[in-house]
Amino acid sequence: MIRAFTTHKIRRTEELSSCLWDFRTLSASGDAPSGPVPSPIKAAVPGCWEAYPETANYRGRAVYSRKFVTDTEANIRLVFKGVSHTAEIMVDGQRVCGHYNAYTPFDAVLPCLKPGEHTLDVIADNSFSSASALHVPNDYQSYGGISRGVMLELLEDVYICRIHFTPVCKSVQTNQWSGKVQVCLVNLSEKPFEGDIELHIEGQPHKILPVEIGPKETSVLSCDDLPCRNVCPWSPETPVLYYLNAVLRDKASMREVDDLTERIGFREVRIEGRDILLNGKKLLIKGFCRHEDHPQFGCAIPFSAMQYDLTLIKDLGGNSVRTSHYPNDELFLDLCDEQGILVWEENHARGLSDEQMSNPNFEKQCEDCIREMVDAHYNHPSIYIWGILNECASHTELGRMCYKSQYELIRSMDRSRPVSSASCQFKTDICLDLPDVVSYNIYPKWYNDTPAAQYLAELYDWVQSSTDGRGKPFLITETGAGAVYGYRTPSRVKWSEEYQAQALEEQIRAVLAHKGCSGIYIWQFCDTRVCDDWFDKRPKTMNNKGIVDEYRRPKLAYEKVKELFRKLPQERTDV
Repeated sequence: MIRAFTTHKIRRTEELSSCLWDFRTLSASGDAPSGPVPSPIKAAVPGCWEAYPETANYRGRAVYSRKFVTDTEANIRLVFKGVSHTAEIMVDGQRVCGHYNAYTPFDAVLPCLKPGEHTLDVIADNSFSSASALHVPNDYQSYGGISRGVMLELLEDVYICRIHFTPVCKSVQTNQWSGKVQVCLVNLSEKPFEGDIELHIEGQPHKILPVEIGPKETSVLSCDDLPCRNVCPWSPETPVLYYLNAVLRDKASMREVDDLTERIGFREVRIEGRDILLNGKKLLIKGFCRHEDHPQFGCAIPFSAMQYDLTLIKDLGGNSVRTSHYPNDELFLDLCDEQGILVWEENHARGLSDEQMSNPNFEKQCEDCIREMVDAHYNHPSIYIWGILNECASHTELGRMCYKSQYELIRSMDRSRPVSSASCQFKTDICLDLPDVVSYNIYPKWYNDTPAAQYLAELYDWVQSSTDGRGKPFLITETGAGAVYGYRTPSRVKWSEEYQAQALEEQIRAVLAHKGCSGIYIWQFCDTRVCDDWFDKRPKTMNNKGIVDEYRRPKLAYEKVKELFRKLPQERTDV
């Protein structure tokens, strides 16, 4: 399953995932069989090889293989939603593309592929190396495998690459909306193409755009004022979605040659002073940080398990998810769109030092991740903010250069959403003039014994009095305490469920009582596996700060968080 809705009616597609592939491990260099699975076994795709008994702790290279058939000569596009964490794509023994980063999609286009049976090999590698600036031993697991869906598409010589839709609110009071649309087209042939694109919303024609594209060219068509009448705005209370369809026609024959459907919502996110406004209303975030992690599935979480997570988050009274610390599977974003869950989505980086950010591949790998994230997820109304560089070196001059360039990149691609980054640099951050929203990760009553209200007040007052972050919205993007599931004791010591519930109550009350705070993200929704290098920092080699454990069993803190979150209004009010 690739998306929660049908994206094509004209273009022929075939899902290559949701089935068994041949899987075997490889030598560190070359394609020789080696390691724990030298002979092929059957493996589910999507999947992580840490879920297989033979490779539960395997770090290295492996290959997934399967056949596909084309009945005529055709342009083939192979779409990969996620391969961890580097990929080489081979068709009939020839390399067609490579990719770095587990959490963003990529594709390979094969023009004029001959008819017949073909072999697809996906070589994945979850090794750490100096060439990898983002996938490093960390406080979460870097899994291996084809962790998200794979699609085969048969393309005409000219096809629609993507659509970006930006809702424009002309008046909140009278509910007047329009839209800006960009359609990207690719011509694979040696001939020019003339035709048109017809845009539909919910099946009703809205605009026809003329198309002229030269041989081997990529072209972007724009419509800056698409009329959108009588629409219902998207919000957590009313998550109304609409289908935007683009149909490409050939001028000579008037034949419909391609199409693409995206799902959109009408909502406006803007900053006004110290408030984040959604459709003119002040947001009060009651959120959870969530890793894509499950003891049975690794990061390849099935659709039903994604929905179960969201069911628990909604039961807790949550209205937002932070995709820590990387872009999430688009299926999860589809579910958030449908159920009115606000999403903070961020690029892939966590806790990197000045030295690590000096890696010559760091900027390129971060910026590639940003481009792929924004391009792929632009249309999701649930995404209300883009984040970057969680807990990285925002207190150094090198760090500042990196933050500045990455903020500029996002803003060049999307001006409709604010940007931020979760900082842990207590009273030392030198980048707070750069984001639209100031965001901090704090752990009073866990890593220090300072009362939560005092710790927060000192931090907030420093931001307002001593930095260029003054006057901006302020979010707490992580706070929490650890608890090992089942460890209960009247002494309420750290790592007990009793202490976690007590600490979280103090943290939540402090944050949501503070008139300068626009909300809170609890660290974290569920317990997650960490890299083995962290064995001496985390009991059970797990990050145990989840409100539920890795199997989604509620800890004592569950009911306390639920009680506090459900008492609070959706909209922020100054106190």
